[in-house]
Amino acid sequence: MADLTEKQKQEYWRYNVRLTTILLIIWFVVTYIISGVMAGWLNQFSIIGFPLGYYMAAQGSLAIFVIEIAVYALLMNKKDLEYGIIEGD
Repeated sequence: MADLTEKQKQEYWRYNVRLTTILLIIWFVVTYIISGVMAGWLNQFSIIGFPLGYYMAAQGSLAIFVIEIAVYALLMNKKDLEYGIIEGD
């Protein structure tokens, strides 16, 4: 692992916390607001023959979670390269 200054460590951690917070907010909105609270309203629309509220609860929110994991990994790997952090060192 690269020797980082205290300032670099703080910036790296601040970025990580901000990214995690944004992704958790998206997770909350998709899971509880869209797939939960708004499910009844969304059911007036359909996707692939299923009511949209049901689809979001059953599959849509899971797809969003997988995308979030990929986005987190991509952005953190990019940040790791920027700071010279290599896993396994």
